[in-house]
Amino acid sequence: MKKALIAIIAGAAAVAAAIVAIPQLHAYFWPEVKAADAPPPAPPGIPVTVGTVEAKDVPVFLSAIGTVQAYNMVAIKSRVDGQLVTVNFKEGDEIKAGDPLVQIDSRPYKAALDAATANLEKDQANLANAQLNLQRDAAILKSNLAVSQQQYDTDKSTVAADQGLVDSDKAQAETARLNFEYSTITSPIDGRLSARLIDMGNMVHATDPNPLVTITQLKPIFVSFTLAQENLDAIKDAQANGALDVKAYSGDNKKELSIGKLTLIDNSIDQTTGTIHMKATFANLDERLWPGEFVNLRLILSTRKGIATVPQQTVQVGPNGYYAYVIKPDNTVERRPVEVSSLQDGLAIVTKGLDFGEKIVVDGQYRLTEGARIRASTPGASG
Repeated sequence: MKKALIAIIAGAAAVAAAIVAIPQLHAYFWPEVKAADAPPPAPPGIPVTVGTVEAKDVPVFLSAIGTVQAYNMVAIKSRVDGQLVTVNFKEGDEIKAGDPLVQIDSRPYKAALDAATANLEKDQANLANAQLNLQRDAAILKSNLAVSQQQYDTDKSTVAADQGLVDSDKAQAETARLNFEYSTITSPIDGRLSARLIDMGNMVHATDPNPLVTITQLKPIFVSFTLAQENLDAIKDAQANGALDVKAYSGDNKKELSIGKLTLIDNSIDQTTGTIHMKATFANLDERLWPGEFVNLRLILSTRKGIATVPQQTVQVGPNGYYAYVIKPDNTVERRPVEVSSLQDGLAIVTKGLDFGEKIVVDGQYRLTEGARIRASTPGASG
């Protein structure tokens, strides 16, 4: 019994050893069988960045370079002579119309006003007396008493002469009053002050060529620009539907600064350049636009609704025009010709060749050919 048990155990061990050894022996004696039976590995996909054709509302616009201009600009000058005794502002201050700016010594003008007023009052008293004499003599003359026609005519002449003096005195008093008021200079507009161009204590004159300070109105503000005359018809057609928006962008054309309205189309075309001068008005409440600044402008003519767009780098240029790689369901690509109406704001506006929702290759096209297999990678990565 024991011998039979031992024989069974030994047989089982031999079978196990054979099971372990057979694969190694098979691989040793017939290695070509394993290589021949194995399926070929799938080719690796080319890594690309994948995007989708999207429907967006896209503006149709004309581009121009504009110059920012102050809505109003005032050079503050004195209208009377005198010493500058007070400066009531700080350079660069924002001020309101009527705010006091400078004070010129007003004492000589106050004295002249007082003298003119006193002279007017004296002549008004003389006129009143002459008018009373005329009235009395007129009553006596009607009663045929001791007043001759000559005396009456003399009284009338005296009244007329005194009236002339009073009128002259009024004009002189008004001139004196204006000169006195001119000695206090106030701001005529809302705006921002420049650097001060004269210091307190200096003499100023009405004939001085240079201003004391300048004021520019920034809210609202103008941007002046020109466009080719060929665009005039399209602008007028679009303007028939309402006021046209104008967008101002920074010098690199990436940052939107403000949105305004087209407010001027000049009344003639410059024959030298073949351009038409225009102006746009911006509220400029945040003062993003500054006089003298150059900005990029977009005059919005219309908006195309729901048009196919893809990232700009999706579209490539070949010998036959634009094309893009469209991704098929089996992760292979089709090189498809497309028609592009414009490239703007990082987008390509596609009018033909792509359907909404299709997957397209955004980056990594340089390794692709028709039918190539791709592997989608994270946005921003490329092969």
